Amino acid sequence: MARGVFPSGRLELVERYAGLLAGAGVERGLIGPREVPRLWDRHVLNSAVLSEWVPPQVEVCDIGSGAGLPGLVLALARPDVRVTLVEPLLRRTTFLEEVVSDLGLGDQVEVVRARAEELHGQRRFDVVTSRAVAPLERLLGWSMPLVSPSGALVAMKGSSVAEEVDRTRDELEAWGCADPEIGRLGDGVLDEATWVLRVAWADPASVSWPPQRTGASPAARPGRKSRRGGRRGRPRGRS
Repeated sequence: MARGVFPSGRLELVERYAGLLAGAGVERGLIGPREVPRLWDRHVLNSAVLSEWVPPQVEVCDIGSGAGLPGLVLALARPDVRVTLVEPLLRRTTFLEEVVSDLGLGDQVEVVRARAEELHGQRRFDVVTSRAVAPLERLLGWSMPLVSPSGALVAMKGSSVAEEVDRTRDELEAWGCADPEIGRLGDGVLDEATWVLRVAWADPASVSWPPQRTGASPAARPGRKSRRGGRRGRPRGRS
């Protein structure tokens, strides 16, 4: 199955990375030992199919990269993109730097030890990715200030992503986001498909830098119901 999502010239590197995850990744607590038997389907291939929603030759930022999922896998799947892995914990960035060096990806992948907020106003990217980092309301605050006016947040989410979008409608509006796009990736490749969420700016021309949300947070208003409470995110496939 790996041949269907990775370039043939990268398969050896992907296998080496999987070996590092199963070895040093487990030893350092980045991957649980019970995850090793399902490492390919649940982690490697699961992250690789995200490349379907990444345009060609763009700058990608992966926040909370952890062991490199999905950012490092995305770099392996897409030699045409540049990837910045943002991770605050030293033991994780040490692992990522070692892997990038071992795989010879130094010209394509940058490792930055920082929280996403520390890059606000300093860096911006065409695509900002994440995998199970935080609920959407918090993820918007960390990610959107890093998204260029023509770019998008592209996050891996669970199967209840439509309900999560519905709960976060006010916050999406406060950030000036367009209606989110939800998709299911990996059918025919994965045992369990990957759900992905794409959030772009509603009006790229009006995005200030760094972007700021407007209004008070809905979460800070006890008992307040969303003005669009009956509207659900609608999954839309993307070829």
